[in-house]
Amino acid sequence: MTGLAAPTTRGGPLVVQPLRRRHCAECRGGPLPLLVVEGGAPRCLDCADLGHLVFLPRGDTALTRRSRDESTLSAVVVRFNRRKGRYERQGVLVEEAGLARAEERCLADAEARRRRRVRDARRRAAEDVRFAEAFAAEIRRLFPGCPDERARAIASHASLRGSGRVGRSAAGRALTEGAVVSAVVASARHVDTPYDTLLMTGVARHEARRRISGRVEAVLSEWRDLGRVAPEEAV
Repeated sequence: MTGLAAPTTRGGPLVVQPLRRRHCAECRGGPLPLLVVEGGAPRCLDCADLGHLVFLPRGDTALTRRSRDESTLSAVVVRFNRRKGRYERQGVLVEEAGLARAEERCLADAEARRRRRVRDARRRAAEDVRFAEAFAAEIRRLFPGCPDERARAIASHASLRGSGRVGRSAAGRALTEGAVVSAVVASARHVDTPYDTLLMTGVARHEARRRISGRVEAVLSEWRDLGRVAPEEAV
């Protein structure tokens, strides 16, 4: 039971979830779900004077912070990750009364947080609409022959928040010509050519792109030229 290596902590008690069966070196109780290492030997929470604390798993940052604020005594619970070779935090032990007070505080501002989330969602939605409109306008500038509805569809698809598409990249948010052209090319590839069908029949992606490249370029050329007034027509 001796010779256990205790993980380090910056302050306050540290409790371990053991990977192996351990028994308390003082009261001989066990196996222990949680233990404290003292003098290289495991101690149960009761023998370590922490038995009155309750376990709060990690996950709710606000509740954890407030529970520790409301508790005179608290302890961090860790478990050793063999694959990563380090101890990782699993939660905290806090006083039951402190946890109850923390839960009341979290419930008290839950409505405020809900309203804030609604406001933030509305703000992001408005930002997304403005950005999609700007993206569509840039498509129409570069490809004046692209139908308005198609330009809006391309912009909406490319700039969808969280999609990882070109419109959400740094270049896309800056409305660079390369990003806008890439979005238009992708749309032409999937909508105006048999590209998707080729993929479904087992054609390799690079080969499928090669086969439809001419059609994609024809669509882009048409959209670039259509709508531009010839010099003799401008007189």
